[in-house]
Amino acid sequence: MIYMTFKEDPRAIRTQELLKEALLTLLQEDHSFHQISIHKLTQRAKLNRTTFYLHYQNINELKEHLTNDILQELTDKLENLTSIFDRNRKEHLIQLLNYLHEQRNNILALAQFEQIENHLLLLMKDLIVTRRSQSKNIGRKSIIDPDIKTASIIGIIMWWLKNGLHLDSAYIAEQINLMYRS
Repeated sequence: MIYMTFKEDPRAIRTQELLKEALLTLLQEDHSFHQISIHKLTQRAKLNRTTFYLHYQNINELKEHLTNDILQELTDKLENLTSIFDRNRKEHLIQLLNYLHEQRNNILALAQFEQIENHLLLLMKDLIVTRRSQSKNIGRKSIIDPDIKTASIIGIIMWWLKNGLHLDSAYIAEQINLMYRS
């Protein structure tokens, strides 16, 4: 496993980033993952096959690294929201939506891998459950089941990223707040 010895080398990190960007670009161009070959990938990254194999055993391993990077970013963003219990929740939701909008192409390109949506569902459910447990409004804690609420919020967000970009983040945040005040 030669590729693991290069992890801290800045050139290796740059090469790995080039390969991840090439994979994302191909996915964003509506190539299904199974249509992407190492040849296509390395051609897009302007690297050779040997360089690819210095870093990854196969395209699946590259996909896993790319997916994990994006999942970690999403986790960090949503964990920041989990720790915020002030009156600016709507503003923080807008910030999250702005981030998702910025990452829209990446998220939609990777949406064919169920990991992204499932991970987002788990993170959002954790956010909802944590906020409910911290809520001072005891009577409203059990109005909407957390799974139902989570699925509907993720559904709204995914619809917005795919079809509703004519609506801005603030509008979507307001609509979510109106629907789910708990």
